[in-house]
Amino acid sequence: MSLAIVHSRARVGVRAPEVRVEVHLAGGLPAMSIVGLPEAAVREAKDRVRAAIQCAQFEFPARRITINLAPADLPKDGGRFDLAIALGILAASGQLPCEALDGWEFLGELALTGEIRAVDGVLAAALAAGSCQRRLLVSPGNGAEAALATSVEVRTARTLLEVCAALEARKTLPLAQAQPGVAATPPDLADVRGQTQARRALEIAAAGNHHLLLVGPPGSGKTLLASRLCGILPEPSEAEALETASIASASSRGLDLARWRQRPFRNPHHTASAVALVGGGADPRPGEISLAHHGVLFLDELPEWSRHALEVLREPLESGSVSISRAARHCDFPARFQLVAAMNPCPCGWAGDPSGRCLCNDEAIRRYRARISGPLLERIDLHVEVPRLPPTQLRTDGPSGETSASVRVRVIAARNRQLARSDHANAQLDQSQTNAFCRLTARDSALLERAVDALQLSARSLHRILRVARTIADLAGSEAIDTPHLTEAIGYRKLERGSGSRQAA
Repeated sequence: MSLAIVHSRARVGVRAPEVRVEVHLAGGLPAMSIVGLPEAAVREAKDRVRAAIQCAQFEFPARRITINLAPADLPKDGGRFDLAIALGILAASGQLPCEALDGWEFLGELALTGEIRAVDGVLAAALAAGSCQRRLLVSPGNGAEAALATSVEVRTARTLLEVCAALEARKTLPLAQAQPGVAATPPDLADVRGQTQARRALEIAAAGNHHLLLVGPPGSGKTLLASRLCGILPEPSEAEALETASIASASSRGLDLARWRQRPFRNPHHTASAVALVGGGADPRPGEISLAHHGVLFLDELPEWSRHALEVLREPLESGSVSISRAARHCDFPARFQLVAAMNPCPCGWAGDPSGRCLCNDEAIRRYRARISGPLLERIDLHVEVPRLPPTQLRTDGPSGETSASVRVRVIAARNRQLARSDHANAQLDQSQTNAFCRLTARDSALLERAVDALQLSARSLHRILRVARTIADLAGSEAIDTPHLTEAIGYRKLERGSGSRQAA
């Protein structure tokens, strides 16, 4: 038979769409052409495939070879189709049985010697192959990553010759084995001395998946607190961990196989660009907000970030996803992250400190805080002051704070109540769910209205206050939102409209 069809997978963002490699052999002058919107690396496959087939002691057919990568409108890049193309040529020329290719997907780049090399984005391809009830064959370098997808049978092969022997039932290829994970040992919250209010806000943020802003002088413990958030968050489900791992696999940084079950903690420098945050490029890759999916994104020195970089966070904070559009490509990246931001109260960092060392005037403080736009600020649920502690509270022989393990028990209990109620955390409640689950008494409604008028808050801020109050009630084990829960939630919005004054600092 002069026609063979082989299945493979492309990489588009964090997705792995199916590609049918159709190989046809016809009479005429010997030639080889690849169609189906191939880029340079794919067009160069003809030379790699020819050398690999000949080194594997097969005959390269001296015929007119046409290779179609379907669908034709999907851009194809990289060397990930080399193995599929080589097997298609061998099957079309009668050197391999075509029926042996049924039920398989092949992914790998070929060296001139016939060795199979690793490619990126294999985890997404493995998950997609499992959904189509096909087996996947990859290089040993990709085996551990592909084995994370337990829904698919993954085999590994070192060379093209081994693959052909397995397809002819002359050899059995080994199953891919996942790499043993490393037990998560996140920093313990017990290391944080004092800061009762900040610790309380961190617990609320973890319980309801709320965004958090820490404001305080240098050295007050803002970064220390932020680094402890992952330690009190619930363990991610296998589906969440696989989704996060797929994003890391598609990135230029690659996937840490030993820590794929741990929630990510991303801490980009404030000089990072908007593209570094949201992703992009000619071949769109995920940015920091997608790499922090189902984890924590920590932005230190928030006013020092460029205004453009901060403003691109607005939509992802609301929708939990980001869309990257280029001339020939469009990619959607998930970005359901939890934002923790930290900032100083003024340019010198000491506004409001009892020492009185701040030399900034009110106008300088106002300009400094104006670097963060109001629309971005109101998307952050909790605004917390982190004051400088006296030296007596920092003694190493003093009593340690509550451990992450004990706080995590309360967080998990509160999160379970939320999942049983609405199937997701309180911070992700939509408008109708907020109205249904965040009901207030007439007296508390009047209290909230007065607070909104006094603080000049928007409707978005009002709804976020209700969701935070709902989380506080869940932590307390209360079915209804009581007045103490509401007043505490209101107290976490006082910095939103501080007008840059020293009192607000």
